[in-house]
Amino acid sequence: MKTKINSLVSLNVNPCKMCMPMGASTAFYGISKCMTILHGSQGCATYIRRHMATHYNEPVDIASSSLTEQGTVYGGEKNLKIGLTNLISLYNPEVIGIMTTCLAETIGEDISGIIERFREENPQYKDITLIPVASPGYGGTQYEGYMAALNAIVGKLDMNTEKNDKVNVVLPPHSPADIRFIKSAFVQFGIDAIFLTDISSNLDGGYDPNYSRLPRGGTAIGDIRKMAGAKLTIEITDDTTTQSPAKTLFGKYGVPYRQILSPMGLKATDAFYRLLSEVSGVTIPEGLMEERGRYLDGMIDSHKYNSAGRAVIFGEPEFVISAVRVCSENGIMPVVVATGSVFPSLKDYVGQAVEDLGVRYFVDGYAIMDDADFKEIEEAAARYGANLMIGNSDGRRIEVNLKIPLVRRAFPIHDRVGGQRLRMLGYEGTQTFLDEITNALLKVTETTFREEIYDEYYKGSGIDKNKKMVEDKYISDDMVKKTMEHPCYNCAGHKYARIHLPVAPSCNVQCNYCVRKFDCPNESRPGVTSSILTPEEALERYKTVKAKLPNLTVVGIAGPGDSLAENYPQVKRTIELIREYDRDVTFCLSTNGLMLPFYANELADLGVTHITVTMSAVDPKISGKIYKYVSYMGGIYEGDAAGAIMISNQMSGLRMLLAAGVICKVNIVTLKGINEHHIPEVVQTCKDMGVYITNIMQMVPVKGSAFENLPMVSNLEIGKLRTECGTIMKQMLHCRQCRADAIGTLDNDISVDLAGFAPEEKGNKDKGKKHMLFAVASKSGINVDLHFGHARELYIYEYTDGDVRFLEKRDVEKYCSGNAYCSEQDDKIAKMLNALSDCNGVIAMRIGESPKHKLEDKGIFSWSTFDKIENAIMNAAKQV
Repeated sequence: MKTKINSLVSLNVNPCKMCMPMGASTAFYGISKCMTILHGSQGCATYIRRHMATHYNEPVDIASSSLTEQGTVYGGEKNLKIGLTNLISLYNPEVIGIMTTCLAETIGEDISGIIERFREENPQYKDITLIPVASPGYGGTQYEGYMAALNAIVGKLDMNTEKNDKVNVVLPPHSPADIRFIKSAFVQFGIDAIFLTDISSNLDGGYDPNYSRLPRGGTAIGDIRKMAGAKLTIEITDDTTTQSPAKTLFGKYGVPYRQILSPMGLKATDAFYRLLSEVSGVTIPEGLMEERGRYLDGMIDSHKYNSAGRAVIFGEPEFVISAVRVCSENGIMPVVVATGSVFPSLKDYVGQAVEDLGVRYFVDGYAIMDDADFKEIEEAAARYGANLMIGNSDGRRIEVNLKIPLVRRAFPIHDRVGGQRLRMLGYEGTQTFLDEITNALLKVTETTFREEIYDEYYKGSGIDKNKKMVEDKYISDDMVKKTMEHPCYNCAGHKYARIHLPVAPSCNVQCNYCVRKFDCPNESRPGVTSSILTPEEALERYKTVKAKLPNLTVVGIAGPGDSLAENYPQVKRTIELIREYDRDVTFCLSTNGLMLPFYANELADLGVTHITVTMSAVDPKISGKIYKYVSYMGGIYEGDAAGAIMISNQMSGLRMLLAAGVICKVNIVTLKGINEHHIPEVVQTCKDMGVYITNIMQMVPVKGSAFENLPMVSNLEIGKLRTECGTIMKQMLHCRQCRADAIGTLDNDISVDLAGFAPEEKGNKDKGKKHMLFAVASKSGINVDLHFGHARELYIYEYTDGDVRFLEKRDVEKYCSGNAYCSEQDDKIAKMLNALSDCNGVIAMRIGESPKHKLEDKGIFSWSTFDKIENAIMNAAKQV
């Protein structure tokens, strides 16, 4: 695998690889009493010493022939000979590894010839073993240099071919801790092994006050010579494309060999122990099976977190292949697999595992790259949404730039202490590795989820910066202007007018202080209107009022029912029509909040900038006392259940509105003996959420409501509450508790004066359409729940070619005087007939409670045909 040569317009930015001499130096450090010399410039040796010393935290000596310009031109033989002489005199080694560099290889240095001449000139050094390795930086990467050194050792040494009972073990460039694990495994199975090579103590030694220039640990050169007579070679490798010492021993000396994967991950570790058991004839110990069980348990513990992992795995091919294996076994999706080596067969090793996991996770975007640099890796990591990196310390810049954690493994690790002690092999080593990966994913989740949620849902919204949301400076300039011109949100905005459009008669809750009888031109309170408008009529009303009131700035929809109940489509259509006509108008909407979570984002998208939610409690038990019932998702709820549903939906909806930048006001109805002591808690909750203003209101007693006899709180009590809560947050002190069809400024409601002017309301109906008026007897104004004969008022609806809308409410008491049927016994019937003078049908709990002949005599319709239209009327009523 040679380094690919590209045209000069291409370049590597921060290459993802180390050079061949680095790997060769590591290999020679696993031989006892061995020193190395680098035939090249002084800088090459310094580069290698620096990286090895900071990774292994041990003193690392590498000699250099110190080639200069003269040696480059005329040859470096003299430099190398002098370097060897000095090295021997200082260190007195038994073995010297002689490595070439780019410079030496480029000028064509004959290293073997130089060594022979050195021996001839220095017979006193005949017992020192000299092993040359061709390791130009452009010839490959660190791993390839390591394998080249091992292959040179077994290929160029004079070997002892006498047969022995030893097993050769060719080790990959794992950490000293992992090498110790492998050695202990062979000891555990009673296998007499020769390790090529053993860096476990030379590059991770214990404390010794007496410094030794030569590495005293490692594999003795005499043992390495015996490898030619061994009964078997076990080569631990994940990449079989590089030079293979096992194959060299087999080719030259006939030593049989087995190549196995590094025991990293469940399957590879199982295979490793099975092979040791096979070679030794020893049953796998129970203790190892317990370790395996603990690792399986650890896999189970972490799998629910690992499924979220999208990993970048980079480094030398041998490490990358084994790391991909661990990730794929544990459900971590490798989205970028990269090596700096020219290794086109990387896909053959990892492609199937990555593809299988991608299919399982529906991930079809990932990259498998060789000859990659860190610039390419960073771009791929960003492109494929990586949230984890696994590799050496050189990936730390990507870690910082993309803010994703880096699990440090392999070489080099020079920004942390202990790289030489990190384990990845065996059940326990893999468990440690897996725990670190999972914890890195958890750390990202635990430390960034608030930021991610904030960025996605809150950043740039009305509660950005997590401020109080009381002062106008935390609102956009446009919202400041709209709020200043909204008379309900700004007490100084009394000069601006608003119009309430009654397009929403339906309601989904029954408050104990409310009666759903809203046809009253002389009563001023929420829920009261003179008529119900269609969206088209609402547009016409707005156009006319706007022409009459230039100071009209706000369109409000306050019922007379709830704006988000069954009639929400009409509300939405009204907003769309008026927005199309007037792009600058401010839209305001009132709701009880029950359906707010379902419509909050849509309302913001529609351009509704101000929303009032009536929320009189944040305790379910108190809230449950306020509502007679709540109709929600097909069920009817009462008591605490109703209160809990209301509070949950009100607060969830408010948070969604605030996140979307909507300015929110909360109306609080003060109910004596029920919630007056609870109101400061409601206000505090509103402040904590970021509500702009709260409005503490008196209850308006309504005849026929459950609370009609509930005493009102006094103005003094209301004043004290508002003063107390004013220390918590901004309070509305100028509320007029307006009608659902209010028009004008807060101190001058002219809705009665302007009622009935909209063209669609009078006389402009399409005469070609089929019309029918019918009356509904109802206790509440919501359900058909009253016998016709018991009704004191009738709700009049218009049916026009399938479209049903409310027109008005008629009080039966008004239709008595002067009627032919006003005898004492027929007084009730007379009132009914007068009330129904223009109606075609009646809907009650049982149709036709009044005497048949009276209705027939009145000529309202023929009783014999009533059955034919009954179903049509009832079906129409269901749409209301």
